[in-house]
Amino acid sequence: MDHIVVGAAIIENGRLLAAQRADPPELKGGWEFPGGKVDPGESDHDALVRECVEELGVKIAVGRRVGGEWPLSNGYILRVWLATIASGVPEPLEHLALRWLGPGEFYDVAWLPADLPIVGAVEGLLNGSS
Repeated sequence: MDHIVVGAAIIENGRLLAAQRADPPELKGGWEFPGGKVDPGESDHDALVRECVEELGVKIAVGRRVGGEWPLSNGYILRVWLATIASGVPEPLEHLALRWLGPGEFYDVAWLPADLPIVGAVEGLLNGSS
């Protein structure tokens, strides 16, 4: 059975929220989409909402899915959705830093290799090309 990880491509005013990992050591400093593992018996959407509260202190509204299933290491797969902030202001509760990336800035941070192709897919959705 695949282990599911969910991620939120949080968009506000055309900007994308990137989160800088604090751990584990081999991923520290890399940038990713906020999110995390889906717990047993939990839906993808419920996990995504829970993770954003835990990691960012915000409640999100989940939008359309970005692509299909993105492979990660160790048998994990990543599923990503566009999201908007329903309430709260994002804080780096479990990350080193957060950064809003405007149009033309999406690649200004060192995305983790697994997240990098998703950035392009998000950009395509925002630009209406898919």
